[in-house]
Amino acid sequence: MSDEIEIDTDDLERRMKGAMESLRHEFASLRTGRASASMVEPIMVDAYGSPTPINQIGTVNVPEPRMVTINIWDKALVGKAEKAIRESGLGINPQLNGTIIMLPIPELNEERRRELTRVAAQYAEHARVAIRNVRRDGMDQIKKAKGSGMSEDDQKFWEGAVQELTDKMIASVDQALEAKQAEIMQV
Repeated sequence: MSDEIEIDTDDLERRMKGAMESLRHEFASLRTGRASASMVEPIMVDAYGSPTPINQIGTVNVPEPRMVTINIWDKALVGKAEKAIRESGLGINPQLNGTIIMLPIPELNEERRRELTRVAAQYAEHARVAIRNVRRDGMDQIKKAKGSGMSEDDQKFWEGAVQELTDKMIASVDQALEAKQAEIMQV
């Protein structure tokens, strides 16, 4: 009977990778002093009575390293898009040119860079917590399987496998954090 009991490590790995993907998405929204189309992705505009991502009401371009432009397709939404950008917390002052909204990216000062590295560290900690929660779920599955007749050797094997997966994912979170912090601190 104990030969039939297996822990679904693929599911655990998929869930841990989901936490990593979420972290990458959060890192992409952090402003680093360089223009990036992904910095405006989280911005929602009240368009036609429902919140709509800004990249679905216009074309987002990065014509130069310190400029993001958004060409709004519907003139009626230009004001709403500008308001959404101002209220987004990006700290960027949009400039209008007809239906084009220009977002000049200012140079980051040292204090703002340090603040952004702390925000990146918080995002990384949230990802670590999510990964540890998946690990806990895996360990709970192993305990239940032990109650269903899993041998102690099998239990140790699966606990080792889950821990190894967790360590690997935590290391990749730390690696991503180091890379993002280096990118933020780069002048």
